[in-house]
Amino acid sequence: MTNPTNPVPPAVPLGGGVVRRAALLADGRDLIYYDDPATTLPPERRVDERELAPRPDTATMRRDVLTGDWVSVAASRQSRVVMPPAELDPLAPQTPSNPSELPSAYDVAVFENRSPSFGPALDEAMGAAPAASDPARGLADLDAPGLGRTRTSVGRCEVVCFSPERTGSFGTQTVTRARTVIEAWADRTAALSALPGVRQVFVFENRGAEIGVTLQHPHGQIYAYPYVTPRTRLLLSAIEREGADLFDRIMAFEAAGPRVLLEGEHWIAYVPFAARWPIEVHLAPRRHAPDFAALTAAERDELAPLYLRLLRGLDALYGTPTPYIAAWHQAPVEVGRDAARLHLQLTSPRRGADKLKFLAGSEAAMGAWIGDIPPEQAAERLREALSTITEVSA
Repeated sequence: MTNPTNPVPPAVPLGGGVVRRAALLADGRDLIYYDDPATTLPPERRVDERELAPRPDTATMRRDVLTGDWVSVAASRQSRVVMPPAELDPLAPQTPSNPSELPSAYDVAVFENRSPSFGPALDEAMGAAPAASDPARGLADLDAPGLGRTRTSVGRCEVVCFSPERTGSFGTQTVTRARTVIEAWADRTAALSALPGVRQVFVFENRGAEIGVTLQHPHGQIYAYPYVTPRTRLLLSAIEREGADLFDRIMAFEAAGPRVLLEGEHWIAYVPFAARWPIEVHLAPRRHAPDFAALTAAERDELAPLYLRLLRGLDALYGTPTPYIAAWHQAPVEVGRDAARLHLQLTSPRRGADKLKFLAGSEAAMGAWIGDIPPEQAAERLREALSTITEVSA
């Protein structure tokens, strides 16, 4: 007989030998386990028995009439945990002395953020969260003019735990574990893209206190937005201006130039021609794929070791961990999917061993960037660092 405090969640086989097991946290938030191929974990998972406060009301977003951008005002984020001691790591498996967010041991786990910027739900049928009182009613509604316009910040914010270990980052994982995370990214991208009201899904990792990271645990996040983000709107405008084959031409242009860092059968990594940051690397598939869910098994398999090598090369640049934002740009759910290509924009403000670039007047206020390091010089230094990374363990 199954122990009711240790049930066996249904197993759903995914690509790469990964298995998905879905559960719930004590307040009704989704929790999804992604088991490595040949995992040593038992199929049973402990139930979350904590007594938690009700989930917060869904945030409200306001439209900036000067730019057309939507700004989500999520006051509940003010109470989120900031740099807790290791023994109270909220992303480690629960212990009698640590009532964390993860009730059971895991390989990779994804759960709904307790302090979300978007969500916690679109309607009551999805779970215990309150209903969205005034969701956006299509892209035309979001673009409509007018002062004082508000909408409910429907969507979803999820945390992706790369490992139960208390320290590290994506780059410290094994190839096997990285492949499991990639499978989780693809699975969650598909699931979140199917939610009503979601218009774009964003996968990212913040690394380092210099970036503003509040937890040392190796993890990333996924945001499901109720609008197309400003950066992606600019990208869609560029595609309209330059042509639907823009990414194909970028791949050919960069592959023939002096800024290539790594190449595989399916992927290419390069410092972009007009890099803004002291360290900026783009990593993209050679074939068009709008998002993680559209990647083939071969593309996902190659991405794992190649991405790990790229991140480890970043740390080898100065011999110490480099702060970064790893931003995976994906095509919107409803528009631009035949031309906007999945790609990584990996950026760091580190412009020297002990120097950081800060966004001051021109960049922060006007969006007019001034680069500190020529992209060709940055590429040469990164290639030298990458040459010291000889092997990525499985």
